[in-house]
Amino acid sequence: MTMRSKPCPLCGKPVAGEHAPFCSRGCKDRDLLQWLGEGYRLPGEHVDPDDGTAAQSGLDRGDLRD
Repeated sequence: MTMRSKPCPLCGKPVAGEHAPFCSRGCKDRDLLQWLGEGYRLPGEHVDPDDGTAAQSGLDRGDLRD
């Protein structure tokens, strides 16, 4: 039984080992640009950063735990 790798998630070409899970540096960079440009956002309600929500959770005080 042979294992088939999934095709490149952007263009569908076979995956190249050094760029996995993408086929090339170009597809890898296109995916990164999507993340940096907020192209993979999920729909949701708009959150106003000035409404005090972060203050209630303690995140603005640096109360992060490892």
